[in-house]
Amino acid sequence: MDRQQIKETIAKRVAKEFKDGDFVNLGIGIPTLASDYVAEGVEVTLQSENGYSGAGPAPEAGKERADLVNAGGMPGTITKIGSFFNSATSFGLIRGGHVDMTVLGALQVAENGDLANYMIPGKHVPGMGGAMDLVSGAKKVIVAMEHTQKGNHKILERCTLPLTGKGVVDMIITEMGVMEVTDEGLVLTELNPDFTFDEIQAATGATLIKGEGIVESDGLVPGK
Repeated sequence: MDRQQIKETIAKRVAKEFKDGDFVNLGIGIPTLASDYVAEGVEVTLQSENGYSGAGPAPEAGKERADLVNAGGMPGTITKIGSFFNSATSFGLIRGGHVDMTVLGALQVAENGDLANYMIPGKHVPGMGGAMDLVSGAKKVIVAMEHTQKGNHKILERCTLPLTGKGVVDMIITEMGVMEVTDEGLVLTELNPDFTFDEIQAATGATLIKGEGIVESDGLVPGK
């Protein structure tokens, strides 16, 4: 898969987690792409932390609006039931525990659910944003990211970068598979049929546990 296919594959699998009635925050990068793949018939409200709810899919080429962008500064759309509000209200929703799920990118994730996604010492990165509030305020935290970075492990026994939150991640979705953070360890529940368990383990810097009834997910196959 090329990088665009990888991103789309992850975003499509993320969208399968959306359930009727969910109020979901999508972080910048791959997570925002999930808005393009909400299943038909699923009523989910997507929040953009910069100040609106009811976020829709990316606009068609030529129909972008300069005054409507998502949290990552990319052109966005809003549904008929959407609403705009100020930053204080946006973060009131987040900090008040009203977000059912947040989907974030990551620099590193530890097997115990620790998350590092805002800082690499000595390098310029976008910064904390609302990540610290989201991982403490949302009911479920999903990390959506590429499995490795230039061949380097991103899923580790322990994070080596400054933490955004301790023990906050519930699920990790990559182009290789779906992993759940449990008291027993990191459980691989779904795998992309293009990869074997051993290949996924080799690309992971923590020990994976084979989930009971582990499945080959068509949600992790481009085009499905």
